[in-house]
Amino acid sequence: MVSSRKNTVFVDGVILNGPSTDARAGEKFVEEACRLIMEEVVLKATDINEKVCEWRPPEQLKQLLDLELRDTGEPHQRLLELCQDVIRYSVKTSGSVSNMYAMNLARYKYCPDIKEKGLSGLPRLILFTSAEALAHGRLVIFPDCFIRCPYFSSFYAAPDEPGGKMIPEELERQVWQAKKEGAAPFLVCATSGTTVLGAFDPLDEIADICERHGLWLHVDASWGGSALMSRKHRKLLHGIHRADSVAWNPHKMLMAGIQCCAFLVKDKSGGGMGALCASLCDSDALSIAEDCLKTQYLKAAVVYSKRSASWLERLHLILRRLRGYLVEEIKKREGFKLLMEVAPAIKERMMKKGSLMLGYQPHRGKVNFFRQVLISPQVRREDMDFLLDEIDLLGRDM
Repeated sequence: MVSSRKNTVFVDGVILNGPSTDARAGEKFVEEACRLIMEEVVLKATDINEKVCEWRPPEQLKQLLDLELRDTGEPHQRLLELCQDVIRYSVKTSGSVSNMYAMNLARYKYCPDIKEKGLSGLPRLILFTSAEALAHGRLVIFPDCFIRCPYFSSFYAAPDEPGGKMIPEELERQVWQAKKEGAAPFLVCATSGTTVLGAFDPLDEIADICERHGLWLHVDASWGGSALMSRKHRKLLHGIHRADSVAWNPHKMLMAGIQCCAFLVKDKSGGGMGALCASLCDSDALSIAEDCLKTQYLKAAVVYSKRSASWLERLHLILRRLRGYLVEEIKKREGFKLLMEVAPAIKERMMKKGSLMLGYQPHRGKVNFFRQVLISPQVRREDMDFLLDEIDLLGRDM
């Protein structure tokens, strides 16, 4: 039997024929870090008796969290302590580039040689979306349009109804107006479930307009797409099968782990996708199993396999009933209105107390108001009552 041991070879103080780190120590750290994450993040984040956050001002966090990079590495135990501190003072909360992909594909359809010729030879490309989506989805749409279309005026915001739903007749009027101005309409971004009002655009009527004018129809169903799991409410997305592309985030309503984002394209040719990323369309690739995004596919598959379609449909029904209960309770409680000016101040008190994390949002000249979104199957009526009681308690003296 030949010994596998070799004499250690050093060159300028560096080992050339052996591991430079202790592999077992690294494995032990990963095991203990995973245990810490399970206990402190997963289990405590779902325990209603735990605070949602341990709020500290930025100046204090700088003192509490030692994040300085040193010339020498930190010992095993110190790294675990650092992980513990970061977890403790981080918010335990539950985006995607899908809309950017849609813009790229729509532009590719309009000008297939864009990758070779660049932007300089293009006319003024026009993107259409609802005023509601543009007002509250700008963090996604704005940067992408600056990249894809070199003009700020590349946006046309189609007027919408009071509930935030796009008006198809106004959309087509704007398409004609853009053509009259010599611009090039190329994409309509409809929304199924807007950020603030939860509006669903009329997809069938919008699809008719897109077909008449040869426009790419993209549906941002990142949030509302999960309504398809409900036989009662899937009518909200009627016509989605006519879209050229769809964005959907299973981490928002299906309880998949963040991030879990699907980008669905009707055209199976993959021609436009090649303009996005040639490596993903390489015919020599062995299989999709090599794709770096396979973990996102796995998250959605595991959730769906574990829960079943009937469970997801039941969850959707329960959450809608809880939403209705919350609305009725707000109407009955003295001192509550659907819009209030004090939301930011109450939110600050919530954060410092650690009792709730509740987002607020202005809307077209209206003051900031709380925006409650329900996704968890663990939410009960008692939680809705606690939400209202806590707002009342923290805002009573305002």
